[in-house]
Amino acid sequence: MERFKSVRLASTFGILGNIFLLIIKTIVGAISGSRAMIADAFNSAGDIFSSFMTYIGNKIASKPKDDDHNLGHGKAEYIYSMLISIAMVLMAFFVFKDSLLSVISGDKYDFSIWLIVICIITLIIKFGLYIYTNTLYKKHKNLLIKANSVDHRNDMVLTFLNLLSCFLAFNGVYFFDGIVGIFISLWIGYGAVSIFKESYDVLMDKSISDETKKKVYEIINEHKEVRKVIHFNSTPVGYKYQISFTIYVDGELSTFESHNIANKLEKEIDKRIEEVYLTVIHVNPIKVNKDVKK
Repeated sequence: MERFKSVRLASTFGILGNIFLLIIKTIVGAISGSRAMIADAFNSAGDIFSSFMTYIGNKIASKPKDDDHNLGHGKAEYIYSMLISIAMVLMAFFVFKDSLLSVISGDKYDFSIWLIVICIITLIIKFGLYIYTNTLYKKHKNLLIKANSVDHRNDMVLTFLNLLSCFLAFNGVYFFDGIVGIFISLWIGYGAVSIFKESYDVLMDKSISDETKKKVYEIINEHKEVRKVIHFNSTPVGYKYQISFTIYVDGELSTFESHNIANKLEKEIDKRIEEVYLTVIHVNPIKVNKDVKK
């Protein structure tokens, strides 16, 4: 399936790109003692973990349904997104602690032109990865790709601040380096909480959005033979939803006729609404001479 192949390719590019950035950031950060660059290196290490989790989660989620998993393996996408967010929170804490101590103690570091060179290289690589993953997310609406895309975008902002810190250090202003490290940690933490919440909502079977539910009812209302709708329920299945509800039709119709109405409606909803994975409709009879509103 194209969706899962795209995620696999995006995660592979992310792993390779971030391994390269981790190596050069770690070397220059350790030599110069720049807290911002060291924090950026930690961020790249977290990106490698995120891309790796994306790869594994996507591989599991791409498996078709089987006897043990009747609705498929789609929720693996959200389980691994949650693992990514937890790792990001832990990383943010350690970076924040280290950067705060640097600001308090007034640490200085040795300026190097390589700090600026690495920032520029990072911006180029991350911009390319962001454009690529953001395009894929708009096409496939995959949370794992979204997590990676947001991470690449955040990295560009953080690297720009790191670049600014380098220029200030060149002019003898060192305190901003630790502040950038703190900002990076808070930014990472904020992104982690957002991804955690979105993953948690799906894993806790959050219902379908009001907008999508409205689309379903609009299709139902096109079928005048449906007299009433009750018991509307939805369950997340990976990045889509399984929905079910009960319709009331003319009790004078034959069993075949009433169920044929439901079957046609199920197929129409599944075809017209991208967010719906499967529609299940139960049919009940009703006397048409009663004034029953939908």
